[in-house]
Amino acid sequence: MERTTRRLVLTDAGQRLYERAHMILHQLEDALTEATAGVRPLRIGFAWAVLGDRTVPLLRTWRERHPGIPVGVHRRDDPEAALRRGEIDAAFLRSAPAPGAGLEVRSLYRERRLAAVPEGDPLVRREVVRLADLADRPVVLCATAATTGGLWPDGQRPRTFEVANVDEWLTLIATGDAVGVTAEATENSHPHPGVRYLPLADAPPVTVRLVWPRTATHPATLAFLDHVRRMTGGPGELDASPDGVTRPVS
Repeated sequence: MERTTRRLVLTDAGQRLYERAHMILHQLEDALTEATAGVRPLRIGFAWAVLGDRTVPLLRTWRERHPGIPVGVHRRDDPEAALRRGEIDAAFLRSAPAPGAGLEVRSLYRERRLAAVPEGDPLVRREVVRLADLADRPVVLCATAATTGGLWPDGQRPRTFEVANVDEWLTLIATGDAVGVTAEATENSHPHPGVRYLPLADAPPVTVRLVWPRTATHPATLAFLDHVRRMTGGPGELDASPDGVTRPVS
C-alpha cells in the first residue's frame, strides 16, 4: 500500500496481488460448485454493445448446439480487470488489452465506425459524414468503452470529455450538447429516439476481439471461441504473442 495523510492506495504490486487473490477465490468457488452441481455457466463479459445484431443469433445457436453449457452475458465497466479477477471467463473487447496482462487475444472481425449526432442536426441530411465535420463540435467519450482517441490528426482534434456510461453518452448527444463516434454495433444495441447514427467515411474500422485468461477459467472457452468464429465469419486469428505483446492485425 501507499499511505499518505489523505489517502491509502494500492501499489502496482498490491493491485496484482488483489486481482490474483480474487482469481484464486473464484477458482476455488468454481471447483466446489462443479463438484456438487456440475459445470457452471460460461461467463462472457462486455463493456458496451456485445456484438450488435449478431448477439442473439450467436447465443441461441450456442444453446442449441451446447445445451449442457449455458452462457451468461455480463456487462462490466472494465472487462479486462474482471477477467484478471476471475469474475468472467472471456470478454468481447474493441480495444487491445494492456501488454503483459496474461490474456489470450483473438481478433474476430472489423466494424465500421459511426457518428452519433442529435436528431434534427444538419448532418443527418448527409449520406455520410467525415471526421472534419465533427472537429468543431464537443465529442463525448464513454469512460467504459472509448475507441475514439487518436482519430483526428494533430491540430484538428475536437474538444472531448468523458461520461461514466452509455446512458449519459446517449443523453448528451440527444440534447445537442455533444456528438459521438462509435462502432456499428451501438446502433443495434443502443437505439435512441433522439440520436441518429451516420456512416463515418474516413475513420478506420474497429477490431472486435475475444479475450480470456491464458490459463482458461472454463473448459468450454475454446469451444465458444470456435462458435463465435463460425457465426461471425472471422478467422479468430491470434492477436497476441506468448509474452502478451499485442501485434497489429493484418
